Amino acid sequence: MIVFSSISLVSIGLAWFLDRRLGEPERFHPLVGFGNLAGGLEREIRARISVVGWKGRLAGGVAVALLIIPLFLLAVAISSLQVWGPLGQVVMLYLALGGKSLEDHALRVYKALEQGDLEASRRWVGAMVSRDTRAMEPPEVARATVESVLENGCDAVFSAMFWFIVLGGPGAVLFRLANTLDAMWGYRNDRYRYFGWAAARLDDLLGYLPARLTAMTYLLLGHSRSALAAWRGCTQRKSPNATLVMAAGGGALGLRLGGGGHYHGQWQSAPFLGGNAPPTVADIPRAIRLVARGAMLWAILALFLGMGTLI
Repeated sequence: MIVFSSISLVSIGLAWFLDRRLGEPERFHPLVGFGNLAGGLEREIRARISVVGWKGRLAGGVAVALLIIPLFLLAVAISSLQVWGPLGQVVMLYLALGGKSLEDHALRVYKALEQGDLEASRRWVGAMVSRDTRAMEPPEVARATVESVLENGCDAVFSAMFWFIVLGGPGAVLFRLANTLDAMWGYRNDRYRYFGWAAARLDDLLGYLPARLTAMTYLLLGHSRSALAAWRGCTQRKSPNATLVMAAGGGALGLRLGGGGHYHGQWQSAPFLGGNAPPTVADIPRAIRLVARGAMLWAILALFLGMGTLI
């Protein structure tokens, strides 16, 4: 069992620093291998049984357990090592964080829009969102990018930090693996309606508290009154976590987000969230800075708390 300690708090600051300096590994990232493994397991299951109805939900739940539990236990074993355990936990959190990668992706979209290269901006934002981007105009590209930065700031930064605080390195691993499976399988379409149910529900459960702490972070670092009003007015939620995060983030930036988009060739409407101003190209760096300041705040607080308990 992982015991929370001052070392864990200091590790957050170190892992955050590594992410800011190094970003995600360009080659041999463990999450890429995990995604390939998950894709292979899905193909094997679909080749053998029907994944419709309760059988599909059961198959999806078994797949989630087979993929996550062994790796979580391995992370626990590594974290328990007396000499290498603390270093291993820093590496686990570093690999679970994706703040620098998120920033780089968003800046590619921003630079393409600034240069008037709409096709490139559509291509880059298509790597960040699940909606159809081929017919997006610049305002839609800007909105999708801002929404992705705010939502993925929760998933790729704050949630990983939160679960590290709770369970150490294995907690960060648990969340990141669950979030990866949700990104692969957690869709409400014909293919994943049943098979992806367990992955989506696990991600919702693990992200519930971090999402609210993320929304509070955005509220504190942005236009607090607007963010609070958007938070309170966020009643229709397609997702119990992402919608709240985008509402608070949009309010903190004074931007009106949501409104729907094209998914799998069909328009899906959604409520408007956040503030009143429609996002523009210039708002992409503002969203990036909001997430970056929040991550820095968490890292500095953890570092000082950890150092304080060590003295």
